[in-house]
Amino acid sequence: METASRILIVDDELSLLKMLGMYLGRLGFAVTATASMEAARSALEASPSGFDVVVLDASMGGGSTEEFALRALAAHPRLCVLAASGYPVDMTAMERAAAGRVGFLHKPFTGEMLAAAIRRMLAAQKEEL
Repeated sequence: METASRILIVDDELSLLKMLGMYLGRLGFAVTATASMEAARSALEASPSGFDVVVLDASMGGGSTEEFALRALAAHPRLCVLAASGYPVDMTAMERAAAGRVGFLHKPFTGEMLAAAIRRMLAAQKEEL
């Protein structure tokens, strides 16, 4: 089980946020769920041990998700960002800034698809050590 893996979920769809948080929590991940970019920024700043993966709704309002991701990736050298959206998202800047630490998941997705994407990112993160 991935009890040591810390996941930050950022999504403004409250029902989806709650469902994803519960699902990943049952799988053994330590989950922090936030519904706004401001809350996500605060969670990143307040966590001294940091997060392993941020699951980010790439098309939510309340600020630039790309800017948030780029700042988070720069400030946390081991952090991975998994962007999710039902719309096309240009991931070029994020991939350029943090090759190998950025992924994309098209909505709608299943819990199993999300968990598999997170596990792939965590495995790649461990290979780099």
